[in-house]
Amino acid sequence: MIKLIAITGALLSCTQGNTTKTDTGYNKSYANTTDMVKTNEMTSIHTFKVEALDGTTINFADFKGKKILIVNTASECGYTPQYKELEALYQKFKDKLVIVGFPANNFGGQEPGTNTEIKAFCQQNYGVTFPMAAKISVKGDDAAPIYQWLCTKTENGVLDAEIKWNFNKFLLDENGNMIAYFPSKVTPMSEQIIGKL
Repeated sequence: MIKLIAITGALLSCTQGNTTKTDTGYNKSYANTTDMVKTNEMTSIHTFKVEALDGTTINFADFKGKKILIVNTASECGYTPQYKELEALYQKFKDKLVIVGFPANNFGGQEPGTNTEIKAFCQQNYGVTFPMAAKISVKGDDAAPIYQWLCTKTENGVLDAEIKWNFNKFLLDENGNMIAYFPSKVTPMSEQIIGKL
């Protein structure tokens, strides 16, 4: 009975925005070696390279000329169905937009799987074809450098943001510069996002 109450509470907390930090599942040794390329005077997302779910490299320089939507994702969250809209958005605008998902286990332990499990989940349940990065941490002392850049005005030149839950979104322009930040409740196909494409 106590386990059932605890599980129900964890699931409900997703849509309530609870920010209790749990084990992120983030490989800290990866962050200290080849995680991302970062310079002291960074002004563009295009300087980053990250590991993909399949072990290849996502090079953000390859996305020059397209807008980029970056989303921290989780497989066991009330917002997880947003994967469907993210894929629809990607298919509709892929000539001018790239979406990159970043699985993270920072909130309620809602992304406990391995990279292989996450990839299978996204493809089987939502038909995800947009790039998905390897699981990282998106906040706290072990936040990945790309998320430090996204959340810090002194690094991205535009805004400070706090990742409060899964499925927060950042929109960047064709030159890799920050345009806007959207919280979880802003859905991928909303006018707030589409209107900026």
